[in-house]
Amino acid sequence: QVQLVESGGGLVQAGGSLRLSCAASGRTFSGIEMGWFRQAPGKEREFVGVITWNGDSTDYADSVKGRFTISRVSNTAYLQMNSLKPEDTAVYFCAAGRRPSRGAPEYNYWGQGTQVTVSS
Repeated sequence: QVQLVESGGGLVQAGGSLRLSCAASGRTFSGIEMGWFRQAPGKEREFVGVITWNGDSTDYADSVKGRFTISRVSNTAYLQMNSLKPEDTAVYFCAAGRRPSRGAPEYNYWGQGTQVTVSS
């Protein structure tokens, strides 16, 4: 079992930055790919980005590429969000799985989510 706890959400003005953290516990972090997803009200959960277990590779949705950066240190993954836009407003989730996939069903473990609100 893997437990994931996100933190770092909040309210920020457009153009601002936030950094989300995802702390994992419960088993070895090695071999676990870490993904970030988000869900806005009335919309489906969408892929934001993913980082491989060793941090060698990342993949991002086109909507956040160049603005968001995923990193990981030990048992914690980070989502650095810059140049935030009102359309980035959503609940952000981290997820752990065995493949660096863009598909939510590929991830076995999920955090509880953290709200990010970007005002215009």
